[in-house]
Amino acid sequence: MSIGEVAGQFGLATHVLRHWETMGLLSPARATGGRRRYGSSDLYRVAGILLAKEAGLALTDIRDILTTADVETRRKITRRHRDELVRRIEEMRAALNLIEGGLACDYEDITECPSYQSLVADRMACTYRENEQHGSSAH
Repeated sequence: MSIGEVAGQFGLATHVLRHWETMGLLSPARATGGRRRYGSSDLYRVAGILLAKEAGLALTDIRDILTTADVETRRKITRRHRDELVRRIEEMRAALNLIEGGLACDYEDITECPSYQSLVADRMACTYRENEQHGSSAH
């Protein structure tokens, strides 16, 4: 397949595929005249890169994961990303709890809602614990 065909199949601009090639993520074969020719393994690679990007990985991390032969290096990268995802998921869960609490609250003033007060109290306790662990006080 040509670069245009691959780009069209995945909804990408051709310059994206060229950029990935310069980063070492792709290495399509060359036809007469230096034109790129993508085979099924290249399409598989593009799909894998897109999945990794959707998971939030940076292109440099994707390249390192796909090109390293060292399993421990690959695991170090994926562990770091997993830890970041866990942190972000926890933040999103807390945000969802706040939103759902607001939707379920029948109080005219949300600050009087027991559910809201509980969430705020939990946040205050969490902040207090974090400050105690770091030896600082809240300002």
